[in-house]
Amino acid sequence: MYYHIAGTVTDIEPNAAVIDCSGVGYLLNASLNTISRLKIGERAKLYVTEVIREDSFELYGFAARAEKRCFDMLVGVSGVGPKAALSILSSSTPEALAMAVISGDERALTVAPGIGKKIAQRVILELKDKMTKESSAMDLSGAGTSAANAQGDGKLADASAALSVLGYGAAEINSALRGLDTDSLSVEDIIKAALKKMMK
Repeated sequence: MYYHIAGTVTDIEPNAAVIDCSGVGYLLNASLNTISRLKIGERAKLYVTEVIREDSFELYGFAARAEKRCFDMLVGVSGVGPKAALSILSSSTPEALAMAVISGDERALTVAPGIGKKIAQRVILELKDKMTKESSAMDLSGAGTSAANAQGDGKLADASAALSVLGYGAAEINSALRGLDTDSLSVEDIIKAALKKMMK
C-alpha cells in the first residue's frame, strides 16, 4: 500500500499528474485543487489512495492529507465513485465540504460537474450520520476540555463536527482546537486553523 509518492512532476493533465520517483513515472489522478499546486520540473509529494478493481488499478494523489481524507470518505458514500469524488473536491476545499455537510447545503455540492441533487443529498445524509456518530464518541470519551467546551460553544461544536466529517478522531480534534481564539474566528477560520495545526 502506498502512503505518499514524492518525486519530480514530469507531466500535468487536466485531471492527473505524473510524478517521477527514482526513474518510475506514477500517474496519479488528482483534483483541480491539487493540480493547481503542481509545476512541471518541480518536486512534489502527494498523499495516495489506491482504487483497485477487477480490470484496473488506479492511484489518486492529493497535495493535502485533509483532501485525501475527504476523498476516502466520499468514495465510501453509496453511489459515489472516484470520479464523482474528484469532481466534488475540484469544486470545493475540505473545509467548505465539511461546512456544506454540516449546514445541509446541497447547492455547494451540485456546483461540481456531474453531481446532481440526489447524490448531493446522499453525501450530506451519510456524512452527517458519520459526523453524529463521531460526535457521540467524542462526548463519551471525555478527552480534554475542548470537547466539553464544544457543548456550550456553537462555533466550537460546529468546527468539531466538521473536523470529524474530515475523518479526524476526538483526540486529534481536541488537541487542534485547544488554544485557538475561537471568539474572534468564524467557524471556517477555526477549521482552517485546526487543520494547519494537525498538518504540522
